[in-house]
Amino acid sequence: MQKILMKEIQVGFLMSYDYELLKISIPLVYKEADHITIALDKNLNTWSGSKFEVKPEFFLWLKSFDKDNKISIFRDNFYNPNFNAMENEVLERKMLAAKMGIGNWLIQLDSDEYFVNFKKFTEELKVRNRYLNDPEKDQIQIAGYYINLYKYTDAGVLYVSKPRNQKFATNYPAYKTGRNTKKRVIYVPSIVLHECLSRTEEEIRTKFNNWGHSHQVNTNSFLEKWRKVDKSNYKEFEDFFYLEPEKWKKLNYVEGKTIAAISENLNYRKLRPSKPFIFSKNFEQWFKFLFK
Repeated sequence: MQKILMKEIQVGFLMSYDYELLKISIPLVYKEADHITIALDKNLNTWSGSKFEVKPEFFLWLKSFDKDNKISIFRDNFYNPNFNAMENEVLERKMLAAKMGIGNWLIQLDSDEYFVNFKKFTEELKVRNRYLNDPEKDQIQIAGYYINLYKYTDAGVLYVSKPRNQKFATNYPAYKTGRNTKKRVIYVPSIVLHECLSRTEEEIRTKFNNWGHSHQVNTNSFLEKWRKVDKSNYKEFEDFFYLEPEKWKKLNYVEGKTIAAISENLNYRKLRPSKPFIFSKNFEQWFKFLFK
């Protein structure tokens, strides 16, 4: 039984049909995490109610990898047939956060999210430990920046040229949609590679049919463009986002056949938001919530 202390780095992963990606994402945060909790639906239901399977070999890998006994699996029913997929996502995230323990930094990640420098992110959290003294009163979210991977080619990957912010941690998990609590956001210059759409067509269909946005996405319309785009013509296209296309305006290309190689070849200095930009965003948030 895990003994939860206060002001820990508690990391939670949501485990579903793409669970094999956890073999990439977990090692990137393992050393700096005080504890890792993996949420797994006990009936192996997705948020849309579809079934998935988990090969026994995955649990053998998890046991052999967990040398410091930091990882536990939280099994419960995270699917309510009366909820849509997003409502079930929020349900699971809240249940997972409660298991992790309020009074800690609650970091929630998906299987396809790969922190580039998790140690630096935890340092950003620890200098703000004062927000853990009375979390309900001083509710905040900590956001880093996604580099969204769009499509693999023979020798590399197409990715969205402009990083987008994403909430990864909070001190109080009153989630409204996904990981968003609608409370004050503090932005930090941390980068996460998001293997969002850099999958096979079959895997994309599975994702679109079962994730929190399943009721919002036109899968066939998205895939029509996705199939056409490749390394030779990507500069001829624009507007790639699956919900509001204009939010992903342009793509870039980087070589690398593995996440490690891609990460090594990306120019993070160029991609990472500047200090003045981060300062401006944080000042806006501070002023917005000053009198709330």
